[in-house]
Amino acid sequence: MHDIRLIRDDPDGFDAVLARRGVDPAAKDILALDEERRKLTTQLQEAQSRRNEASKAIGQAMGEGDTEKAEALKAEVGELKKSMPELEERHRAVSEQLQAVMLTMPNLLDPSVPDGESEEDNVFLREWGEKPSFDFEPKEHADIAPALGMDFETGVKISGARFTFLRGNIARLHRALGQFMLDTNTREHGYTECNPPLLISEEAGYGTGQLPKFAEDLFRTTDGRLLISTSEMTLGNSFREQIFAESDFPMRITALTPCFRSEAGAAGKDTRGFIRQHQFEKVELISAALPEQAAEEHERITAIAESLLQALGLPYRVMALCAGDMGNMMKTYDLEVWLPGQGAYREISSCSDGGTFQPRRMNARYRPEGENKRTEFFHLLNGSGLAVGRTLVAIIENYQQADGSVLIPEILHPYMGGVTRLEPTS
Repeated sequence: MHDIRLIRDDPDGFDAVLARRGVDPAAKDILALDEERRKLTTQLQEAQSRRNEASKAIGQAMGEGDTEKAEALKAEVGELKKSMPELEERHRAVSEQLQAVMLTMPNLLDPSVPDGESEEDNVFLREWGEKPSFDFEPKEHADIAPALGMDFETGVKISGARFTFLRGNIARLHRALGQFMLDTNTREHGYTECNPPLLISEEAGYGTGQLPKFAEDLFRTTDGRLLISTSEMTLGNSFREQIFAESDFPMRITALTPCFRSEAGAAGKDTRGFIRQHQFEKVELISAALPEQAAEEHERITAIAESLLQALGLPYRVMALCAGDMGNMMKTYDLEVWLPGQGAYREISSCSDGGTFQPRRMNARYRPEGENKRTEFFHLLNGSGLAVGRTLVAIIENYQQADGSVLIPEILHPYMGGVTRLEPTS
């Protein structure tokens, strides 16, 4: 959501941001609706004021015995009562139309975001770690993991395509990864662990911006609720409709949850393996920060996600997303882990500064220190710390052995009850 005043003050600048995102100009249409709404608001206020004045004047005229004036005033009040509902309905309809248009508008862009139309235009920032070398041809995880307990066939039998059934130590390793990530985020980086709902209302979906843009990617229940596609939806909405003190910031919360995505726009992509599932687990990092803290907080979240990959010994690179490859964020870094079986880097975390985009939609504000200061909107930031399933895939491919076993990173040994290697069972 945007401050309509900014669009009024600089419509060309607003359209320039849309153009960088590959979106058609919209300021003219928005301002036309805004002008009509303001005009109707004035007409309504004037009609209400005149009705109140005329109603008072009726009593005065009656008291003075001026029945002719009183009757004329009664007629005027009657006409106003007839016309006002139509004005109110027009005002409601225009307001809803303006709101609907505003909800479809993408976020503003940080000035440092590079130009570009697709992931091909994203900018390399840095890399970490040495890619493993093998004395055999490395395999993709989908070819290694079935013998380790990653049962694709049973998942499909039970639930259909893009579902997987994990058994034995690979299921334990999946759990260990989530626990390791949560423990690191809370014990070392000051995040508060949360256990949020997995179902949300449509209103909450609009609050964090998944609606209306990503409506096709969400699963709905029979009573109109949404299954979360990321715990950003629940963690972010925990701030909604509240006013915080300036001293409360920064606020940092994290959660490990199942996530559900229909992958409506991913037909034909990653149909093999564990990369793109309808159900997966992810640890999310959410920070609420003052505007002047946001840039530093964005770098902090990114560094935390990087530290998790470094602790696991997984090579990765950091990419700055271009204007045409971002969702509803102001600025995003993607962490891409190396998968030797695929011979490619694949996204494992996105770390973003969303600016005031989500707090405006949720009416989440803070009051600056000092007397009589108006409330302001803070920034919400998010990052994956990390996507558990994709991290499991990265471990399988980077730590694979010639005999089909997979070494488990040392940092995870305390979570594995003495198991240090995944052994093939078939």
